[in-house]
This record gives sequence, C-alpha cells and structure tokens, in this order.
Amino acid sequence: MIRIAITLMLALGYIGSVSAQELYMPRNIKKAYANGTRAKNGLPGAHYWQNKGRYDIQLKVNAPSGLVYGREKIRYINNSPDTLRQVVIRLLCNLHKVNAPRSGYVSKDFLTEDGVVIDTLIIGGMNVPFDNDVATVGTAKLPRPLVSKDSVDLSISWHYTLSKQSGREGRIDSTTFFLAYAYPRISVYDDYNGWDKIEHSDRVEFYSDFNDYNVAVTVPKNYVVWGTGVLQNGPEVLQPAIAERLKKSYTSDQLIHIAGKDEMNGGKVTQQKDWNTWKFTASHIADVTFGTSSHYVWDAASVVVDSATGRRTSVQAAYDETATDFHHSVDFSRYALDWFSRNWPGVAYPFPTMTAFQGFADMEYPMMVNDATVGEQIGFAQLVQDHEIAHTYFPFYMGINETRYAFMDEGWATTFEYLIGIAEKGKEEADRFYKMFRVEYYIKDPSGEEDQPIISQSHQVSGAGYGNNAYGKPSLAYLALKDLLGDNSFRKCLHAYMHDWNGKHPIPWDFFNSFNNNAGQELNWFWNNWFFSNNYIDLQLAGVKTKGNNAELSVINVGGFAIPFDVVVTFEDGTSKTVHQTPAVWKSGNKQVVIVPAGKKIVTAKLDGGLYMDYTPTDNEWKAN
Repeated sequence: MIRIAITLMLALGYIGSVSAQELYMPRNIKKAYANGTRAKNGLPGAHYWQNKGRYDIQLKVNAPSGLVYGREKIRYINNSPDTLRQVVIRLLCNLHKVNAPRSGYVSKDFLTEDGVVIDTLIIGGMNVPFDNDVATVGTAKLPRPLVSKDSVDLSISWHYTLSKQSGREGRIDSTTFFLAYAYPRISVYDDYNGWDKIEHSDRVEFYSDFNDYNVAVTVPKNYVVWGTGVLQNGPEVLQPAIAERLKKSYTSDQLIHIAGKDEMNGGKVTQQKDWNTWKFTASHIADVTFGTSSHYVWDAASVVVDSATGRRTSVQAAYDETATDFHHSVDFSRYALDWFSRNWPGVAYPFPTMTAFQGFADMEYPMMVNDATVGEQIGFAQLVQDHEIAHTYFPFYMGINETRYAFMDEGWATTFEYLIGIAEKGKEEADRFYKMFRVEYYIKDPSGEEDQPIISQSHQVSGAGYGNNAYGKPSLAYLALKDLLGDNSFRKCLHAYMHDWNGKHPIPWDFFNSFNNNAGQELNWFWNNWFFSNNYIDLQLAGVKTKGNNAELSVINVGGFAIPFDVVVTFEDGTSKTVHQTPAVWKSGNKQVVIVPAGKKIVTAKLDGGLYMDYTPTDNEWKAN
C-alpha cells in the first residue's frame, strides 16, 4: 500500500491560523454591541429592540388608466430608547420619477411625470407639510417628539400612476397591474444606523420593519386581486361557484382551476358590481404586495408544510393562459414549499399563502413572486420560481438589510436554489447550471471589481461586482461552510441562527457570531477568508514528487479562498481514486499533509474544485513522464 502526501500552501492572502482572529467591525456596529442590542454569542442582545407599524391601507386602482389612489392610517410604535423628532417616509414608486437615482438608462415608458404625490399628511392629529419634490426618501418633522415606548398615529392620502413599462411593479399589460410598494411606508429606525435614509434604486433591494397590515384593494368588476396575506372576504367579491372552488383548494393536494379563460372573459368570476373591494390581512411581515387582472387565469391547491401540526399553505398562480410554463406553477410551488420545509433550510414554510404572478421582474415579495414567463423552458421556469420562493426565509422570515448586505439573502436563495435543483434535476445538471449561471462569468473576469470583499456594502458596488458579491460568491461560501462543518453541524447552526433571529434584523456579525457559538468552534479564520478578503478561486498543482509507488503533491492556493476540492489520481491499470479535501486544510495558513491510501503506481493527478471553478485550470493536472 502506498501513501500519497499532499502539501498545501498559501501563495496569496492570509487564510488564518489556529489562534483566534478578530473580524473587522465598523464603528457603528461596535457601538451596537457595546450598547447590548447585539451579543457576541450571536443572540439578540439583552437590550435588543425594533420599531413596528400597524398599517390600515385602502387602495383604489382605476383601470385601464393605471391611476392609483391610496389612504392609510399608521400607528408607529417607538420601541427604541431614543426620542424621535422626525419620521422618515419611503416612497419607493418614486423610482419612476425623472430625478430619482437609478443605476443606468431607462426608457421614457419607465418614467412617470409626478411619481407618488402625497396629498395629505396628518401626524398626531395635525396637518404636516410634506415636500413632494423628493426622490424615494422624504422627511417630516413630528409635531411633538415621540418618546421611547410611545406611539404616534399618521394618516396619509396619496396618488400615483403605474408606469407603462413594468419593472418590479407597474403595468404588465393593458388590464393587468402589479402593485408592489404601492403605499408610503415609514423607513426603518434601527440600533446601528438610526433612520435608514439610503435612496432606493433599481439595483439595491429592501430593508423593512416587521409590521401588521389590513389592506383593502378596490378594483372594477371582473378584476381579480391576488396578494400578500389571507383573503378575508372571498364570498363578497367572488361568485358562489368560484368562491367554493377557492375554499376547496385550501385543503386540496390536487390542482384546482379556480377560474379559466372563458370564465374570466365572460364575467363569471367576480361579483358583478361596478367595483369590488378585496380585503387581506397579514401580521408581523416586512411588506405587502398585490396583483390584479381582468383576464389572468387562476389555479390553486395546497400543501402540508408542517407535518407535526398538519398546517397547510394555500398555493396559487395567476397568469395569461398562453404562458406554457405557468400551467405548471402550482405544482412547482407545492414541491418547493414541501422540499424547503423538510430539507434545506428545513424550516416549515412560515406563511399561509404563496402566489406566483406572471410579470417581468423575477422578484420575490412576502407570500408572492413576480416571474416572467419563459414559455417552453419548463426546467428553467422551475428554477427561477424556486429561487424567488427561497427568499421566503431570507429576507422575509429573517429581516435582512438587503440594501446594505444583499449577500445575506441572495446568497442563501442561490444556495437553496442549487440544493433543491439537485433533488429536481440531479447533481450533474444542477452543477452544470450553477457553474454556468453563478460562477463562470465571475471567475473568467479578472477585473478588480470582481474581487471586492463580500462584506462591501451592496449599495456601494455595482454591475457584475454587485451581482457576484450578492449571489455567487456568498453562495460558494455557504456551501464551503456546509462542506467544512458537515451537514449535521451546519444544519444545527443554521436552525439556531434562524430561530434566534426570525422576525428580527440580523446583520453579518450576528450571523458570524451565531455560527461560531453553535458550531462550538472559532470560525473567524473562515469569515475573514471568505467575506473580508479580496480572494478569488485559483489552485495550482505546483509539483509532484514520485519515488516508486509513492507520490507527494504540492498544492498552492494562489487565489486564496478556502475552498473544498478533490484530488483525483489515476493508476497504471486505468483505475482511479478520489479523495475529498474540506476547507479545513487551509485553516493553518501554511501546510497540511493528507495521507491517501493507494497501492498502485500513479500516472496522473488532478485537482477538481467542482463548483469552485478555477481561474487557471491548466495548472491543475500532472502526468508521469
């Protein structure tokens, strides 16, 4: 029996040592830990707090003009220790104003003349002036300071016109509208930044408090409304046969066609009043979203998401009948909710509904996704829907600050997308797609923006640098961590993190500390390596020394990332052997020797990173002379 010694060396960057490392922490984050709102053991601190709103919203959608009128009452509760003298209001649909911040060119059809216009703003019973000449963030002075543990009531009326060109919200077609971000909301006031005043743009995503919502959406007859939350008045807005089908779908494992094309076009679905008001409720959730159409067909079923309690989730789909892929949407959702609940992340889907709405954004919302049709590409359609549904957990179960730290949700959704893809399509196909869609462009582009640290704040990077930092690189890090810890420990850590921070606002250091604590080991070397460095992926098989049947392989980590990889050796008789190396081999920062039993003469050796595509793959192989 021979033994193969593999010496691993770091060429660029500092991977770590056995002694504990400190993680860089901005001054404002240090202050939050010093104040006890966050704890070094990864738990919310003894003094953790977050503010909350209770929203009562009424929307009226004029079709086909797309003019939306809204009124809302908000009770805003100040749980912070601070006295607030102003309130920051976010008007996300002002993205369509000419003077709003955007990352690039948009057509004139994306723009609207006035954006969101606040008609009245009443705070604490007093009229308060509001400057409508703002982009997506405006400030109003409180008539009276809002002291700690007190609340204030706001009443707001507004109007805006849905853009002709749809993005994350707007017109889908002449009689179909998607109403995301349709209401003015109070921005987040938190323990490390105070008021969130970062302008919204078409690149960054969102940061929201967990609020309670009662929403009434008024639309003309023959328009159906789908939305976040539980529909409260189905029999009032639907004709009896349709209302009965919907009710039956709530406990059905089989697809039910709630409303077909002929029924929608024939006025046989909604109550034939001039206007119908659809009422929804949702509690302790980050946002509410609604779609409406006079011609979309409607499918539904349900799925048990919690075996212990038998709790079911209603699964629905709304789409143009010509969209071939959406005919499978309910089945896709049922599979995804079941798989995510029982496998990865292995946390029961937490909400009562999930609706897939045909739009353009490929975008997630609480209890809803807005996906474009891809026609006959059924496998790709399922993958896209899987990704958006995976966002249920990050950022809607965990209140991630996506604006600053997109990797905390997009990275996880990408990871879950890959893992469920293995179950759906097999590992070979899941690997192929992941490498093509998430890794290949990044690793083949040597420009400096690709190697910015993942911890870089998301609103301060752009283009491919943003995309890779938000999606592919953190997903590779999470999968490397899974490989390092093993499935059982990784699952234990993930569940503890999600249990401790669901419904709250974790930041990266809470995640790092939580895993350190629950893994029972110091992982700062790994966090520094993956999240705080300019590393990339590049191994080199620097040398192979042979003497008889013995071989010593020297592997240099040129790129620096602590990746897992396989050593594949082939023997003189044509057989081969694969030995897996976890990221732990890079922990010491110098070298590790791994003994591989063999017994035959080696003729070739190769390093195979799998998903971790190498920047210079040509130096990963050796052949005997």
